[in-house]
Amino acid sequence: MGRARFAFGVLAFGYAFLYLPIAMVIVYSFNESRLVTVWSGFSFKWWQALFANEAMLQAAWLSLRIAFASATTAAVIGLAAGYALVRARRFPGRTLFGSLVVAPMVMPEVVMGISMLLLFVGSERLMGGPDRGFLTIAVAHITFSIAFVAIVVQARLTDFDRSLEEAAMDLGATPWVTFRTITLPLLLPAVGSGWLLAFTLSLDDLILTQFVAGAQSQTLPMRVYSSVRLGVDPQINVLATIVVSVAACALMLSGWLTRKKV
Repeated sequence: MGRARFAFGVLAFGYAFLYLPIAMVIVYSFNESRLVTVWSGFSFKWWQALFANEAMLQAAWLSLRIAFASATTAAVIGLAAGYALVRARRFPGRTLFGSLVVAPMVMPEVVMGISMLLLFVGSERLMGGPDRGFLTIAVAHITFSIAFVAIVVQARLTDFDRSLEEAAMDLGATPWVTFRTITLPLLLPAVGSGWLLAFTLSLDDLILTQFVAGAQSQTLPMRVYSSVRLGVDPQINVLATIVVSVAACALMLSGWLTRKKV
């Protein structure tokens, strides 16, 4: 009984240490005072100020477009990669391919950022483009997002019941028809979960984005980082509340899709 109480106390302290500051940020987003640590009354003043901030809204719109494009592309490529790793168990270079798929998950973002920067600078000198901006950021985000989609799809395919596929083929369906009508619908929850993870990671990324972004393309994390260096504006609390809400909803939906059995 004593051990259970001790474990519960440690767990409660850990969760409080992680989530109490986030809760305070949410509470102070409704603070009337400009001082982010002094409560002076409930108000929607800073929410109105944020939605009137054109620079912040443009950065948010750019981040959303990049996150949607990168998550969608990563979902398609990650689906193919995860499918190949499970179904094509023997092909030349399979071990190397599997290592390359998961490498972005463990590689430091600084290393990836430098390598991506050198790639885009070299291609700009040799081929005249692309200019650093939306496209380069999206490509960089796709590179590290593929791994997360592939891992989720691979985990789903590992315990996949192949009897439905075999039954479809016995009835005369071609491999492509079987994949399109049987396999893909059953994999959609895993692909959707991977898409949400990729979307959240892209929306939140700062380090890699700083290396590949151009002077005229500031994403939301970059805008927030440049703002807090001069002092925490109450609008940042509002923005953090919105981002936390969106991320929490995306992660809960991702978990639900992962457990969903079609």
